Amino acid sequence: MKHVHLKILFLCSEAVPFAKTGGLGDVGGSLPLHLAKLGQDVRLILPLYRVTKEQGLSLVLLAENIGVPLGYEELPANILKIKSKSDFAVYFVQREDLYERPNLYANEQGDYYDNLERFTFYSHAALRIAQFVGFKPDIIHCHDWQTGLVPALVRGAYAKNPTFGTVSLVFTIHNIGYQGIFPKEKLYITGLSEKEFFHPEGLEYWDKISLLKSGIVYSDAVTTVSPRYAREIQSPEYGMGMEGILRKRKERVYGILNGVDYDSWDPSKDRYLPATYCAEDLAGKGRCKEALVLELGLLRSMVERPLLGVVSRLDAQKGLDLILKVIEPILEQNVGLVILGSGSKQIKDKITEVMPRHAGRMAFKYAFDEPLAHRIIAGADMLLVPSRYEPCGLTQMYALKYGTVPLVHATGGLDDTVVEFDPSKVEGNGFKFSPFAHGAFLDAIRKALHFFSNRELWRAIMLNGMQADFSWARSAKQYLDLYRSVVDRFPGRKIQ
Repeated sequence: MKHVHLKILFLCSEAVPFAKTGGLGDVGGSLPLHLAKLGQDVRLILPLYRVTKEQGLSLVLLAENIGVPLGYEELPANILKIKSKSDFAVYFVQREDLYERPNLYANEQGDYYDNLERFTFYSHAALRIAQFVGFKPDIIHCHDWQTGLVPALVRGAYAKNPTFGTVSLVFTIHNIGYQGIFPKEKLYITGLSEKEFFHPEGLEYWDKISLLKSGIVYSDAVTTVSPRYAREIQSPEYGMGMEGILRKRKERVYGILNGVDYDSWDPSKDRYLPATYCAEDLAGKGRCKEALVLELGLLRSMVERPLLGVVSRLDAQKGLDLILKVIEPILEQNVGLVILGSGSKQIKDKITEVMPRHAGRMAFKYAFDEPLAHRIIAGADMLLVPSRYEPCGLTQMYALKYGTVPLVHATGGLDDTVVEFDPSKVEGNGFKFSPFAHGAFLDAIRKALHFFSNRELWRAIMLNGMQADFSWARSAKQYLDLYRSVVDRFPGRKIQ
């Protein structure tokens, strides 16, 4: 059975440009756009957060006070709509007491206490919106724990609803560390039957509710954001307690790399750069390096020396502890090091403590600074990405496009996108290290610095990286192929 055209209900708790906390938001905004470009009928539904309202979007009120189940009652919500330039519909669930807050999921004290209520309401509301607008999806694509309840609802309370009677479900895990764990006493809020759903083969997880597990168990296919991460999360080392259920469903677990927004990340047209460049003319990259050295107050001599960049959240998952262990021996190689990031105050303090000993050869900015991130990725010779684990990773893909050679820990999406350079064949686009240890990391850096001294080989590594294609168009085609296989294999049937 061939499908020229699928109806896809896309459920994600954040999406650029409307709301974003991280990579989930990039996927939520970019993947529907590129699926629509492939001719699919895509509908995206989001909560109407404060940050979204503050953008002054032109929203149309479709309905007021639509009843949405929450626990033992129904609460009213408004439905609003915006028509995006890509011609796919975006709907918003408005209820101020749930979504009119400074942040999406948490405040300084931690996660919002009522996140189960907030995202249960969103899940029911999304299904009610599909019914209200007469949209009968072939596929519902859910993302992370915030939408993990939806597959269970479709198998339960909405199983006999004609809108969803033949729908297939795909669930994407962006980071298995976020599992949506809540007390079992709150199950009534979801509207699910305890007998039918709260058991070890359902959404019960160590006598608690796990919305992530719900998404895994009740979907027809489970994806994650790189092929290697799809394998890793089936192991005790990376599975964070979910490896057993994932291994049980391994025939339906897939890894599809996230894409890169090359409209925003392209050195030939990047508005944040002092000079643009491309593979055919790399002169602008040298000017970017000179400007970066000047901007960050490094010694002028660093223009001729290898310049290493780090653009990262400052936390242990990103391997910043490894960077701290190798800063001194790295800088003994007479190289420059620039670090941009925000996060752990402890890591910030340790980096700050090292800096005075390396004045002129090291720069550090504690901030989330998008324009500077572009300038570092363009101006550096190498980008260090030593993450402990990395479901997909984007900075290494940006670096490749910018001719900045990535040096990464061989894990997750980093291992899938970076190919170790082989000088005998002049193939490969970067350098990798394993195991996750500062000795292996330092050895890889020294190896890369050795090749940097051979300008001809280094240029070949740069050009190999710039030719790689990690576009969203590529990822969207892989998702579309998966959707079609799922619809063909499970045409409206419950999982056996």
